[in-house]
Amino acid sequence: MMKAVLFDLDGTLLDRDQSVHRFIVSQYDRFSNYLDHIPVDTYLTRFVELDCRGYTGKDMVYSKLVKEFNIPGCNWESLYDDYFTNFHVHCVPFPNLIRMLENLKRNSLILGVITNGYHDFQLKNIKALEIKHYFDVILVSETEGIKKPNPEIFKRAIDQLGVSTEESIFVGDHPENDIAAAKSAGMTAIWKKDEGWSMDETKADFIIDDLLELCSIFEEMDAK
Repeated sequence: MMKAVLFDLDGTLLDRDQSVHRFIVSQYDRFSNYLDHIPVDTYLTRFVELDCRGYTGKDMVYSKLVKEFNIPGCNWESLYDDYFTNFHVHCVPFPNLIRMLENLKRNSLILGVITNGYHDFQLKNIKALEIKHYFDVILVSETEGIKKPNPEIFKRAIDQLGVSTEESIFVGDHPENDIAAAKSAGMTAIWKKDEGWSMDETKADFIIDDLLELCSIFEEMDAK
């Protein structure tokens, strides 16, 4: 019987694409005195390209933006600081996030989060989604000193929850960092489909499009 469910954050619980779009439009407005020679859609598109779905450091992203667009009077550090200060205000959850978490809690499942990134930044995003209280453990790579896909970070979370890997499920969107890594750690892995990533779908134990589908999966597993 499964006792614990752990989640990735970006692209799994947090709709990062929509959140980035909202944030960049807001940032453009805040820095309009420096950016108004650039169409907002151009600024947004180039940010997304350089960002590589969050896998490029924001120092590199903003330094390239300032150089490419020749932004006078504004250094990349100001834009960088604005990102870390204000991104959480624009966080967008995936549909049915709260309903799914409530359902799992009603079924006495222990919940957790394992995410790569900076601790304060990711914790602010979790709080902005108003979901922190649902989780019994939250591991962020900066604090742990290791990051996904290292299986040790999965095992560390499992140990803190007091369950075994065989009793645990991990839900994520990244084929290697989430699915392959969780399976390597001995967990059941559920892939939340993401158009930004492609993978051999046979690597995942289950596949979902919507978070609420998790509830049906648990009903199916309990019936066996």
